[in-house]
Amino acid sequence: MHLDEKIWLTLSFGIIMIFMLITGYQAFALEMGPPSHNEILDPQKVDETAPFDEPGIKQIGEKEYEVVMTLQVFSFTPMELEIPAGSTVHFTLTSKDVVHGFQVANTNINAMVMPGHIQKISQKFSEPGEYLVLCNEYCGAGHQLMSTTITVK
Repeated sequence: MHLDEKIWLTLSFGIIMIFMLITGYQAFALEMGPPSHNEILDPQKVDETAPFDEPGIKQIGEKEYEVVMTLQVFSFTPMELEIPAGSTVHFTLTSKDVVHGFQVANTNINAMVMPGHIQKISQKFSEPGEYLVLCNEYCGAGHQLMSTTITVK
């Protein structure tokens, strides 16, 4: 094997190892891996299964709220949410029928909500205003009507 090939192979292998170490460090030490809370439920019994039997918003701490929300046939339940500015909101989501998207404009929230699975995501709302919530997964003929708002006061 020629010297240039040995150098090239050594550098290539070294770069790959560095990338693998960085990815491993981010996933385990910084906890930046994919979510692993694989909670499931029967999509036919969402309305009978806690916590989705009582969707809505409830305060769980000082400036901390939990929102339990179901997504179904071109709508969100509850339809409108109001929270104080500076609050952290923990969303617990599921779908009753088909795959829906849950995207909140001007935030990092962008989740796929599948029937039979529970999606959890948290966000701090620092700035007051109205945040548009959209379904960004095509879910049928009325998909373009599926939106709601989160009002931060």
